[in-house]
Amino acid sequence: MSADLIVFWVSAPICVGSAIAMLFEKNAVHAALLLIINFFTIAVFYLVLDAPFLFAVQIIVYAGAIMVLFLFVIMLLGVDRDEELTERLRWQRPAAVLMGIGVFAELVFAIRAGVGFSTNGVRAFAETANRGGNTQALARSLFRSYFFPFEATSILLIVAAVAAMVLAHRQRRAITRAEQAQAAGTLAEAEAAP
Repeated sequence: MSADLIVFWVSAPICVGSAIAMLFEKNAVHAALLLIINFFTIAVFYLVLDAPFLFAVQIIVYAGAIMVLFLFVIMLLGVDRDEELTERLRWQRPAAVLMGIGVFAELVFAIRAGVGFSTNGVRAFAETANRGGNTQALARSLFRSYFFPFEATSILLIVAAVAAMVLAHRQRRAITRAEQAQAAGTLAEAEAAP
């Protein structure tokens, strides 16, 4: 058994287990920490697939920057608030299960039809896609073919951060002169009383 297979079979259960535990975790901070574990195991998969640039980007960007943003928003919005646990939309859970089954079936069909289970097709595709090196191929794809979606995603992340700050910002209510006078009168009465 090769070292790559050993690393895969050690990392895969951790990856799947942390993802499942994250879905059922009720505490938002614990769910975010489980997602960080999942991001690190995905980075290990990139390293096994000989993609060192994606390995580094996965750790720096996702496990680092994106998770700091998630934790910032969680802390900003408050984790100690009591949330209503009853479902308002009764159809949401069955629809999510049906969509999950559909995505799983689509993945099975796409893998079976496009890649198959032979490693020769995967290796030939990887060699064609990574011509000139993994980093150069990624840069060529990202900044030529997918430049607009890349920039749109960065703008959406900025908008999400600003929106979270706006939603969490609580403005103080302005105190009117009548309320100030009433407060001063109440204070004067309290001082005058023996």
